[in-house]
Amino acid sequence: MSFAAREEIRLASRDLGDGLRQTELTVPGIRCAGCIGKIEKGLLESAEVRQARVNLSTKRVRVAWSGDSTPDLIQALDRLGFTAHLTEPEAERKDPELTRLIRALAVAGFTSMNIMLLSVSVWSGADAQTRHAFHAISAVLALPCLIYSGQIFFRSAWSALRRGRTNMDVPISVGVLLAFAMSVYDTLHNGPHAYFDAVTSLIFFLLIGRTLDHLMREKARTAVSGLARMAPRGATVVAADGAREHRPIEEIEPGMRIALAAGDRVPVDGVVESGASDLDCAVVTGESAPRRVEPGATVQAGVLNLTGPLILTASARAEDSFLAEMTRLMAAAEDGRAGYRRIADRAAALYSPVVHSVAFLTFLGWMAVAGDWRQAITVAIAVLIITCPCAMGLAAPIVQVMAARRLFENGVMVKDGAGLERLARIDVVAFDKTGTLTLGRPRLVNAGSLAPEHLAIASALAQGSNHPVSRAVVAASPYPAPLLSDVREDAGLGVEGRIDGAIWRLGRADWALTADQAQDIEGTVLSCDGRLSAALIFEDALRPDAAEAIRRLRAKGLDILILSGDQTPVVEATAKALGVETFSARLLPSEKVERLNALAAEGRRVLMVGDGLNDAPALSAAHVSMAPGDAADIGRNAADFVFLNPSLNSIELALDVARETEKLVRQNFALSILYNAIALPIAILGHVTPLVAALAMSLSSIVVVGNALRLKAGRRDAVKSQMNVPARRASTTKAVA
Repeated sequence: MSFAAREEIRLASRDLGDGLRQTELTVPGIRCAGCIGKIEKGLLESAEVRQARVNLSTKRVRVAWSGDSTPDLIQALDRLGFTAHLTEPEAERKDPELTRLIRALAVAGFTSMNIMLLSVSVWSGADAQTRHAFHAISAVLALPCLIYSGQIFFRSAWSALRRGRTNMDVPISVGVLLAFAMSVYDTLHNGPHAYFDAVTSLIFFLLIGRTLDHLMREKARTAVSGLARMAPRGATVVAADGAREHRPIEEIEPGMRIALAAGDRVPVDGVVESGASDLDCAVVTGESAPRRVEPGATVQAGVLNLTGPLILTASARAEDSFLAEMTRLMAAAEDGRAGYRRIADRAAALYSPVVHSVAFLTFLGWMAVAGDWRQAITVAIAVLIITCPCAMGLAAPIVQVMAARRLFENGVMVKDGAGLERLARIDVVAFDKTGTLTLGRPRLVNAGSLAPEHLAIASALAQGSNHPVSRAVVAASPYPAPLLSDVREDAGLGVEGRIDGAIWRLGRADWALTADQAQDIEGTVLSCDGRLSAALIFEDALRPDAAEAIRRLRAKGLDILILSGDQTPVVEATAKALGVETFSARLLPSEKVERLNALAAEGRRVLMVGDGLNDAPALSAAHVSMAPGDAADIGRNAADFVFLNPSLNSIELALDVARETEKLVRQNFALSILYNAIALPIAILGHVTPLVAALAMSLSSIVVVGNALRLKAGRRDAVKSQMNVPARRASTTKAVA
């Protein structure tokens, strides 16, 4: 066991006092009583362990230990033949809402089944005395269901009514209470009918739908909370004198040096300072193939170090790490209010007054026709129950939750749930070039032909920018950088600074040079007081499978175009390599926005894909937007989707899921409308009892949930195999940049 792993166990343990600490481990391999005895006896052989208790039902081991040395609990269990890991605090906490729903469901299920058995005897022609006795027993059995299970709906209805509004639980509560009250009245007066079976069955089936909805949402959220648990609780910090100290993750600051052993997870974003290893980056990219890292490589929090020790330099705090940001993005997936969800919300808001009015008019109509108030109330109750809009309320959100989950499993983060609806309707895909179609790692190819003083000054200017071209200049310069003053960056143009009063600029030729000198020059240049000092030439590699991804998007009927701020020869070469006919070069960020607005004015719906360095305004202006996971923070924040896999086939995946989501939502709305169109007239005509109404309404909700589950049944492996096609030999584009 590594030093870091020992400290993880100590940090995860609880202080019991008197030098005694307690650690809880999850051991999935516990199967029987024999396993319990083997584990408890084996752990007690350790000198530090004072007590070991195994819980077979939860498959957990609770170990009490003492001493200055942390016991090798995980290794001890491994020697016994059991794989173990620390029990996560998040997993230890139970969901109180789910617990409440399951208990309420159990009570409702027990009472409804027993009352249904009694009702069978009544329906079979029991005599008046037996019928009265069975009705009385049913009333007693229904009370716990009404009081305990029904409170979930009653509290919601009362909360809405006390604020002067209604919700879908109001008519449900009214129908349940009316049916129960009328059944009690008929029981007391030895009436022939009672609807205790309808009351309890309605609550039971409603709770089934509500519990299913909650479980599906929690399953999606479990993936998000699982991301947070990818980061360890602490890290081994290496001091300047070489001393090592294990610190909690909250104390890790940028600039600290972190020792990472094989088998440890990266605690925070950082840069490899020394060592080489293979990393399992599945949590970041969705790819199972290990990634080789060496000094200078960037690593993200949560990835697993597989083969060798590394020394990292932290570049962000835990709360600012890539993993934390992905967790926040995924958690926000349900916040978007898509058009379909707004329609469902408005329908649910209109539902209560409309259905109450219809039920009241039905009561008056039956009173006028039949003159029997019991029958009139029974039909009105059936109308209230059968038209419950649960199915319509679930139609859109349940599908969106499943869509976000499916995309997350394939390495696409959904930042805005409404983006799924917009993505399904696009007809144009606009790509930025640098960092999107290319890997964003350009290389300065003519560094050897530049004057050393010019390359040094260019490097000094480039240090004030995070643009890939600037990083390439810094990487290519072996010379010490001179001191600059008044350094500033103009987005999309370049970097400016002063040396001995002279103004030096590194950036676009039309910005860095005077008008007369810039006439015949394109690309990135170094200038002094507007005069050309050096022209810089770069080359960059295309993303793997970029051409294949564009071909597949075009096959779906989408128009493809490139909007780039790079020089014309480079953009033209990239477009030719990818088979894209429409492209625009030398665009400023504002000009990209103008192009997108012009397309929108023509009625086109554009998906903008950019890395965010100069694309944040365009990402915000587009109909819908996506950014790669290695994009700048501002780009990830502006985009509706973030794809973590380096392959651009993630765009096709997201588009397919979005279109399938829209299809399923439309189907759910159609099913809900069709159900109400058929059920409501039948209920008004008196052909439906409250019990049948409860069964029909619950069935409509289950059908909608089942239809949404078809999205999760999508062929994930087939999609991922498309995303993991072996990379072709990287193409490059080369010109004056």
